[in-house]
Amino acid sequence: MSTEVQQKFSFALLMRVLSYAKPYKRMFFFAFLTAVILAVLSLATPMLTRYSIDECILRKDPEKLLDTILVMLGFLLLQTVLQFSNEYLSGWLGQTIIRDMRTKVFTQINRLHLQYFDKTPIGTLVTRVISDMEAVADIFSEGVLVIFSDFLKIIAIISMMFFIEWRLTLISLAVFPFLLIGANMFKNGVNKSFNEVRTQIARLNAFAQEHIEGMSIVQIFNREEEELKKFKRINAEHRNANVKSNWYYSIFFPFIEILSSVSIALIIWWGGRGVVQNHVSLGNITEFIMYINLLFRPIRLIADRFNTLQMGIVASDRVFKVMDTVNPIEANGNVVMTERKGSVEFKNVWFAYNNEDWVLKNVSLSAKQGETVAIVGATGSGKSTIVSLINRFYEYSKGEILIDHVNIREYELRSLRSQIGIVLQEVFLYSDTIANNISLGNPEISRQQIIDAAKQVGAHEFIMRLPGNYDYNVMERGATLSVGQRQLISFIRAYLYDPAILILDEATSSIDTESEVLIQRATELLMKDRTSLVIAHRLATIQKADKIIVLDKGEIIETGTHHELLAKNGYYRKLFEMQFIKEEAA
Repeated sequence: MSTEVQQKFSFALLMRVLSYAKPYKRMFFFAFLTAVILAVLSLATPMLTRYSIDECILRKDPEKLLDTILVMLGFLLLQTVLQFSNEYLSGWLGQTIIRDMRTKVFTQINRLHLQYFDKTPIGTLVTRVISDMEAVADIFSEGVLVIFSDFLKIIAIISMMFFIEWRLTLISLAVFPFLLIGANMFKNGVNKSFNEVRTQIARLNAFAQEHIEGMSIVQIFNREEEELKKFKRINAEHRNANVKSNWYYSIFFPFIEILSSVSIALIIWWGGRGVVQNHVSLGNITEFIMYINLLFRPIRLIADRFNTLQMGIVASDRVFKVMDTVNPIEANGNVVMTERKGSVEFKNVWFAYNNEDWVLKNVSLSAKQGETVAIVGATGSGKSTIVSLINRFYEYSKGEILIDHVNIREYELRSLRSQIGIVLQEVFLYSDTIANNISLGNPEISRQQIIDAAKQVGAHEFIMRLPGNYDYNVMERGATLSVGQRQLISFIRAYLYDPAILILDEATSSIDTESEVLIQRATELLMKDRTSLVIAHRLATIQKADKIIVLDKGEIIETGTHHELLAKNGYYRKLFEMQFIKEEAA
């Protein structure tokens, strides 16, 4: 990509970020106005200094000197107030705008299809929502308005210097070509290093999040040393990227100081000769020295400001890519599921996660209202995919999926999912109270409804034994509860939301006997009078199912009741006998 294209692209991104300031245009205007006034007021102190030297000190007029000092203090006080206002308004704008953007990007993340999360590390998304947003805030607090103010100061100062003495101005600005070359090299170098820093931060976040989350696996397999080596390598790359950016600063800032000193030396050399020849006053020399100091201060920072602005634009690009992610699941349906019959039908359904690498091939099945249909098969046969397609977590490629004889794409997505309850094998609980994990923070669900549901499922007794009962904090992912207890919480949640269709991913193989009895009871309660789809891992638990569907490599190869399938002496019988032998051996 050419530099010209990059500049246009960056400008377009900047305009898009600035568009979020529209609701706060009054605040933006005041911040802009204070920047203009500060640029003009920056001329006052050197001018008053020159006047106090030439008209008061050299002419020995103490009364006029006192008046001049008081005026100078008044200007300094006004500048202080305006500087505070400008920085506060800029910071307020930045934080308010990223609040709005962060809310928007999080809303988008909530709506994204699960396939997006299959390919995107969670740590990377955390970086987008947190770190990248802070960089976007800097566009306002340290970027656009500050750069504009600095440019105004530079223009105002140079204009005033030429107005006072054009020859002295040209002499003092003789170092500017070197300054512009150095600033451009610094800007380009730091820009590259900052991009590398952001990349390394995303890698570091992703690695840390993934490994802390999977710490149990690391420790079970004694991988601490190996994973630490990986972390050290990524951490070292992050350090090197930051050191490289610091290197540019350590070169550029001393370079600016040298040029500033040379410029002041030229003023003293040429201006001193002017004082001797009576065409430059002592006050002029002092005024020019002050102007040079004021001039080099924003110039020293402006390259850094541009990099801050550029980093904000780069970060905004990453954030906007998340915002602009096209969701392949079109939520355009407008049918509201009201009758709640719950019949499910697949008609010649094909599905692939990637291109035509088919996971499901021409699948046709049906579950009538109130029926229990079990789906069995080896790992990777497509059982969980069927569940995901019913909920529209993924979009099927060909065929039709009907609920109550209506294509699921015609249903309003929220209405569709509200009528489907899922109890997964891996239960996810938030770091919150048991009550909030059951209700999911729904204000329409009362505490009494939660308690009644827990009693029905059979979990009330174990909850009441916990410290705080329903207000007990289960910590992250329910770490303080057993597998069976977490599963019971998910059953209460599903029961409370009263779905028309129930999907169960059995998880009784790794829990204690007491919990298994409670879960079996909860399962029977939930499945009563509901259309139920059961992904079966233990075939002994589905013998009473109205229909069993056997999948192999994405295709239905057998259908029937438990006894019918055993009588066929086919794939299901082999699965059943293999599992029976394993259980006997155990």
